Amino acid sequence: MAVYRGKYVLEGLGSISPEMEADLDLAYGICTSYRGAFPCEMCGRCCHQPNILVGPDEVERIAAAAGTDIHTFLTEYVRRTGDGRMLFRKEEGGPCRFLGGDGRCSIWEDRPRVCGDFPYMVSMFMSRVYLALTNEGADIMDLIGYMDDTWPCTREIKSSIESKVAEGRAARAARTGGLA
Repeated sequence: MAVYRGKYVLEGLGSISPEMEADLDLAYGICTSYRGAFPCEMCGRCCHQPNILVGPDEVERIAAAAGTDIHTFLTEYVRRTGDGRMLFRKEEGGPCRFLGGDGRCSIWEDRPRVCGDFPYMVSMFMSRVYLALTNEGADIMDLIGYMDDTWPCTREIKSSIESKVAEGRAARAARTGGLA
């Protein structure tokens, strides 16, 4: 299993070639460009996602922010999946347990990395950008059709992603001499 930038798991892939890494870097650059240009509006919609991942290295920090010990945190706040990932426990269809009544995160400064990365830096979006960059026939708007247009962040993405992918394709063509 290959891992890009220490956190993006590329299932089914044993390694990343230098060419693929260069293309992933292009996709990563496009995705990161949104983060700085369009900061979180704290609308709370992403707090309703079904799976909010907690990294093993985040447990102690988040448990402290939640005001609980590590054992309680691991038994009452998260659940383990079959492949060992840890996800926040929440009521079926409900929001993250740290979303306050005011629509704000109660552990904002100590929230999981995935919360800070959403939606710009998550694997699903980055993989779609990568596919659009490396496949001329791929339509980025079709690839990101899963994104909800009512969210402020995804509206921003949809309004500018086509031009960013076109620029990325041009940069890729210049790097590879126009070879696919």
